Amino acid sequence: MLKSTKYLKFPFQFNKEKLTHDLSLVLEGNWIPHFNTGGYQGDWKAISLYAENGEDANIFAHPTANSVISETSILKECLYFKEVIDSFKCTILTARILRLGVGAEIKPHRDHELGYEDGTFRLHIPIVTNSDVHFVLDGTELTMLPGECWYTNVNYVHSVINSGQTDRVHLVIDGERNEWSDQLFFSQAPKESFQPIPKETDSPETMKKIIEQLKYSNEPIAQQLIRDLQQKITEFNENNIQKNIN
Repeated sequence: MLKSTKYLKFPFQFNKEKLTHDLSLVLEGNWIPHFNTGGYQGDWKAISLYAENGEDANIFAHPTANSVISETSILKECLYFKEVIDSFKCTILTARILRLGVGAEIKPHRDHELGYEDGTFRLHIPIVTNSDVHFVLDGTELTMLPGECWYTNVNYVHSVINSGQTDRVHLVIDGERNEWSDQLFFSQAPKESFQPIPKETDSPETMKKIIEQLKYSNEPIAQQLIRDLQQKITEFNENNIQKNIN
């Protein structure tokens, strides 16, 4: 059976210095706390570059079918960010700068229909990071470096912890699949490897398998991820008990 493609590191590099320069233009801007307040601890904020009606304050990642997506006023000041985004020859659904502060954690979770097989895809372009940032996707830790470009299928359980002494800042782009993106993606992995994930992916059984994988890791972060997943299993079981009572 062909192994599913859960992530890709594309074979091109963006200019780290230019990314950092554009970031400096927005550092004192209006960073908006992420809307999923129950899904993280610490400082997780965003600046919108592409949004519905070009609204600077709109950091939502899931525009509606009738949404008109356009550049924000912030992007008009950040010429290299715009150059990077424009290099992807597809419809842009959202583009944001996401900043995870020192000591902050994004808890294990899944996003909705953001795998390539769903017709959309999420790209990460790190701008600032450190060696103590731990991004784990379905039990695999990914090390993303400044200027690189990664696809991650965030339909799978994933989490991030910033245990370092600097913020972790990524340019995150959601795009719509088209012929151009097919050529890019299928040059890196077989078309057949982009398949919908099984429905049981976030079941307690699957989370237990991820826990078993993490037990083999020597990284200190593994223990925190194990505790988070164990908490999700407990909540899942408690919710099922409550449903049965009702």
